[in-house]
Amino acid sequence: MRSSSLRDARSFMRKATLRRVANGLQVVASYVVSRLTGRARAWGLPVAMSFEPTTSCNLRCPECPSGLRSFTRPTGMLPAELFKRTMDEVASRLWYLIFYFQGEPYLHPEFLDLVAYAHQKGLYTATSTNAHFLNDANARRTVESGLDRLIISLDGTTQEVYQQYRVGGKLEKVLAGTRNVVKWRKELKSSTPRIIFQFLVVRPNEHQIADARQLADALGVDDVWFKTAQIYDYQQGSPLIPTIDYYSRYQNNGNGTYSLKNKLVNGCWKMWHSCVVTWDGKVVPCCFDKDAEYRLGDNQHESFQALWHGQKYQGFRQALLKGRDQIEMCRNCTEGTKVWG
Repeated sequence: MRSSSLRDARSFMRKATLRRVANGLQVVASYVVSRLTGRARAWGLPVAMSFEPTTSCNLRCPECPSGLRSFTRPTGMLPAELFKRTMDEVASRLWYLIFYFQGEPYLHPEFLDLVAYAHQKGLYTATSTNAHFLNDANARRTVESGLDRLIISLDGTTQEVYQQYRVGGKLEKVLAGTRNVVKWRKELKSSTPRIIFQFLVVRPNEHQIADARQLADALGVDDVWFKTAQIYDYQQGSPLIPTIDYYSRYQNNGNGTYSLKNKLVNGCWKMWHSCVVTWDGKVVPCCFDKDAEYRLGDNQHESFQALWHGQKYQGFRQALLKGRDQIEMCRNCTEGTKVWG
């Protein structure tokens, strides 16, 4: 697993260009100056961006708006023209592109074509999938697309446990899809994508953490990430909150209630270095804004650069500097969600 991490790091660094490095330095400088002065400044363009291929999903996971079908925003598919136009504008300074926000990316009929387009632009690309659509053909196309990182959700090592969170899912499909990608990566003599099992630790599966590592080794998966779960109504407890404190975002107060472990710090690095674009072009602050409530611009009707430096975005950054606890979404933030194991 260590060698795969080094290969992945080299792959990431190979995407470096003078323009991307200079842009990254601008972004860091503007964040530091903003924190020191208390006045929001944003120089350059984001270093990282998440693009949402679709809000559609085949599963019904209990803490996911896609799974619960609970969105108030429309469901749809990312128009290829919108994606390519945005990439043409930002790719020279963008470094890291995530094809994921809500939904299952492989449901988008042109998903792998979009990945290939970003790869041609020299971007480091990643996606997250439930792996139910990684048939032999899609697995080969995934490797051929140039995708750098493939995160596969594995939230149980037996069907009985897996289906308790991945409602409607079939573990055997996940394992078959994983085998397909491993096979084609070998046959095509490719070093990418780096394949990662992501294990969302909840109470029903916490006893299978060691089993997840063993399964990854057996299948030829490069790494396993253990991720803490975001629980929406955590205050009175939840059957999903792990009993292993290390893997929980919430602390038991001893009186039947729970509270967030992390302390809120005014200012948020994400607002300076990254953003999320929904399938229909709405630009939102981060992955916590799942229903696109805090819309900071519309990429369908204005250039990305204009909205990134626009009044709405600057106003949001300024509000964070003044008091993160004044913004409901930020008040409930549990940033810092992965535990590498």
